[in-house]
Amino acid sequence: MPIIPFQALACPLEGDPLHPAASRWCCAAGHSFDVASQGYTHLLPVQNKRSRDPGDSKEMVAARRRYLERGVYEPIAARVSRIVLADLPADGRLSCLDAGCGEGYYLRQLAANVGEAQTLAVLGLDISKWAVQAAAKQDKRMTWVVGSNARLPVRTATLDRLLCLFGFPVYGEFARVLQPGGELLQVDAGPDHLRELREIIYPSLKPPRAGDAAVPAGFAHVETESLRYPIELDSAEQIADLLTMTPHLYRATAEGLAKARALTRLSLTVDVRLARWRRCE
Repeated sequence: MPIIPFQALACPLEGDPLHPAASRWCCAAGHSFDVASQGYTHLLPVQNKRSRDPGDSKEMVAARRRYLERGVYEPIAARVSRIVLADLPADGRLSCLDAGCGEGYYLRQLAANVGEAQTLAVLGLDISKWAVQAAAKQDKRMTWVVGSNARLPVRTATLDRLLCLFGFPVYGEFARVLQPGGELLQVDAGPDHLRELREIIYPSLKPPRAGDAAVPAGFAHVETESLRYPIELDSAEQIADLLTMTPHLYRATAEGLAKARALTRLSLTVDVRLARWRRCE
């Protein structure tokens, strides 16, 4: 079977290895975490939450799922899959975490590109329980957990690949859980990403950040590439979903949101940067 669950989880309280036991995960210290009926495990302790219901709301998750299912970001998913699987032998095996997996779109696309003789052990993690619930309902082959990038419930040096796609990188934790030689793939918005929408909803745009990002401690830079292409949203519903799934909904002016919501068609630029970092030996 090309896609298998990731097993090297760690207790979010003590950091000890977790072991599966019936429908729960347990550690030697006696902590136990149930696998929910939807197929995911909650590994975010109450004391580590910054709010009662952290992360994306149920509405944001539903909007993102509808938006992504239209295929508008399929070229990004295809590029991510190509990079992750590029050096994997025809009969090779990788372990991969998507840190901030949302409703699992990019992991499902990655899984669809794995060769028949290859094996991919997959873990999807997000701080939003609504996102992880949606992901677990759609693919039972992978391990899904509610957790935080600030303290990943993953054993040290157990991952070959780590994805952080439009998320919040915590490089110290990423370096800890990656094996030496393992790679982090980080995808972020480029300077022109959704520029046409931002010009409508904001009075002015912030100037793009100058220069390349600093090399994170514990990593070496492999390469950075850009992906840019046009998309068309041809209904008010699609535009509303895009607004709802992004922080722009809360940052935009009331006037700007009113203008965007009055549109029934919008031409946009997708502009993203894909940076590869290798965990130092």
